[in-house]
Amino acid sequence: MEPRITLAETPKGLYELMQNIEIYLKKCGIPHSLIALIKVRASLINGCGYCLDMHHKDALKSGETFQRLYLLRAWKESPCYSDAEKAALNLTDTLTEISQTEPEEIADAYEKMRVHYTKEEIANIVLAISQINSWNRIAMLSGTVPGSYKGATPVAMASS
Repeated sequence: MEPRITLAETPKGLYELMQNIEIYLKKCGIPHSLIALIKVRASLINGCGYCLDMHHKDALKSGETFQRLYLLRAWKESPCYSDAEKAALNLTDTLTEISQTEPEEIADAYEKMRVHYTKEEIANIVLAISQINSWNRIAMLSGTVPGSYKGATPVAMASS
């Protein structure tokens, strides 16, 4: 499969803008392990093979366990996630599937987050969820090839 849109064919500044958000997220104080779980979970929901491949490889390289990654499909009943992580995964599901989400579900997800996170942390987690949803859409439309990811991106390598 050939990519439909290559990085060189994207509008000038688009990739840099997305990378700047990644840099911000790495420095915002949200644990990298939580951001990795959010990235994998949203990519599972969206069915983005390239992003699943990338974020599984990067998460394992940074110390995440294989078990916690493969149990993301069943995070609600899996004891390997903390209550704070479950609140963030719930918000990830809620916002990733927003077209199927009722306003009360959004309010409920927010209330679950407030128990574990400050408003600033919630805002940063929402940004992380939005960012991976954007990457999923870019990757899927551009036709990136699942399984072709070779290693950490420059941003990920800079934080290692």
